Amino acid sequence: MSTTVDPRRWWALLVLAAAQFMVIMDTSIIGVALPEMQQDLGFSQGDLQWVFNAYVIAFGGLLLLGGRLSDLLGARRVFVGGWVVLIAGSVVAAAAQTAWVEVAGRAVQGVGGALIAPASMTLLMILFSHDPRELGKAMALYGAAAPAGGTAGVFLGGVFTEWMSWQWVFIIYVPIGIATLLATGLLPAVERRRGSVDLLGATAVTAGLALAVFAVVRAPEVGWGATETVLGLAGAVVLLALFLILQRSVKAPLMPLAVWRTPGLGISNLAMALLGAAWIPMWYFLNLYLQQVLGYRSFASGAALLPMTVLLMIFMTTLTAKLLGRLGAKPLIVGGLLALALGLVWLSAVEPTGTFLVDVLPASLVAALGMSLAYIPAMMTAISGVPQEQAGLASGIVNTTYQVGSALGLAALTALATSQGAGELGDLPALTDGFSAAFVAAAAIAGAGALLTALLMRGGKPGAAPAGEQPGAARGESVSV
Repeated sequence: MSTTVDPRRWWALLVLAAAQFMVIMDTSIIGVALPEMQQDLGFSQGDLQWVFNAYVIAFGGLLLLGGRLSDLLGARRVFVGGWVVLIAGSVVAAAAQTAWVEVAGRAVQGVGGALIAPASMTLLMILFSHDPRELGKAMALYGAAAPAGGTAGVFLGGVFTEWMSWQWVFIIYVPIGIATLLATGLLPAVERRRGSVDLLGATAVTAGLALAVFAVVRAPEVGWGATETVLGLAGAVVLLALFLILQRSVKAPLMPLAVWRTPGLGISNLAMALLGAAWIPMWYFLNLYLQQVLGYRSFASGAALLPMTVLLMIFMTTLTAKLLGRLGAKPLIVGGLLALALGLVWLSAVEPTGTFLVDVLPASLVAALGMSLAYIPAMMTAISGVPQEQAGLASGIVNTTYQVGSALGLAALTALATSQGAGELGDLPALTDGFSAAFVAAAAIAGAGALLTALLMRGGKPGAAPAGEQPGAARGESVSV
């Protein structure tokens, strides 16, 4: 890392934090707009999840490739390229007149996010590696941008959809993206490096994930034993196995398999996958319950989710960091997943004639407490045990794991909810039964995560954070709320 002190580094941090804010907001801003998009573009209840999953699959599947390109081409170039791609995807998504064009636009947005996120982290390390104290402070500010983006997305999605149109949840990225591009002169230039890019590996892992999600989404309609489902899942296994084989055989792998020998990396990634598989479906179905069962309009639905996301942001940036230093990671991850499971079980009691204050608010706050306790300790456990030069790789792996868990969890629970009645628009008891079944299944996933963490994770205090990093300041974390 360079030891040159950039006098404009704090202004540059503002640009990077804003980018992190926007990338994470892109996963949450569309939630409140989903019913309006469903009506205008003709999504079925089961296929509506692709508006979310198209972004998550592209984002999670290409994060490692984005990090490799950042190393080879220069982080600032990749950062700029990512924003160009994100703006293009936003234009396509906003102009979409059909469901498949909307999904394509969201996938392009995810590609842009996968370039921006690792480039931002590389630039931050370059700017602040001269002083561990400054680096810790910068990491904390950068990390806080993630939950802030999730919170803002929930609120702004309601504002835009209620008083303008759902297209504005995408249009907003055009002026902000242009402003960010104009400010990239504040970022340090990074020279190119020689090396190869494992494009085949990146294609295999992204296609394998997409095929697995597609097969799970289609299964309730064609049958779990149908040839289409079996071949789809088998194809996904083959593609993911090919990815692992390539990582062992290519000269410059996206994910050197030796990194998995790091103590705690495997179980922390498993915890993150199950956390995403429980949390994201909860957020998705809770929003649909508010609008499709309780009859909330877009702004009211966004406002109803704000207490949960504000609590998440406050706890992640204050309480969790303090508890992590006192208790260590394992108790927080186990306790957080159990709290999330409790909140989900509570939510499963929703009624067709329920109310926000009784059926939604208390349970959602318990779930948010669980998420805020578990996320950062799992992230820190994943990156704290690796050598400093592999911290970026470990961060990319755990972020990818979280996104993969989110996508597969949402696909599976959407299939379950649809089979239990959630596909019957207008039938409030059937919709509620479907959503309730999804909440129960998500609770089981969170509970399984708590049990496996308790059994497999070593106890004690968390490992030393990478140089200059304070507990709670995660590297490039991606919180979708």
